[in-house]
Amino acid sequence: MLEVDVVEDDGDWSALADAKTLIEQAVAAIAREMGGGKGAGAIAVALSSDAGVEVLNGQFRGKPTPTNVLSFPAGEGAPDGFVGDVILAAETVRREADEQGVPLAHHVQHLVVHGILHLFGYDHISAADAELMEAIEISILSKLGVANPYTGAQETGTND
Repeated sequence: MLEVDVVEDDGDWSALADAKTLIEQAVAAIAREMGGGKGAGAIAVALSSDAGVEVLNGQFRGKPTPTNVLSFPAGEGAPDGFVGDVILAAETVRREADEQGVPLAHHVQHLVVHGILHLFGYDHISAADAELMEAIEISILSKLGVANPYTGAQETGTND
């Protein structure tokens, strides 16, 4: 089982009607998709601001700019079963949703799925890794009724 703790840390998330429920739905879809041990543990999702994410991005990645999502896998000494943290930046997430013409709720769910997959070791450094990670994201999101974030197409035949 995959558990999530949603923390409203900073930023204006009022445009998102029920962030906690949206995030919980995304986490449940990940757990169903991943199955077994890889979809188990506890995750914290922090709803933050561009300013907060900019500080973390600078401190941990050497890139002092805001970004949409950061993932921090649990390190040594973390509580047993804790997978890691995912942090979203309100202003960047809202701007991207507007620019892409997608509902804010869908973009948030995509970024939560993307961030959590990073916690489970997926990445998009190589083309093959990116293809695998995107395929998993698309499958999970389709079960949530979210269009393919890479093409905008609604995947068919995948809803539960």
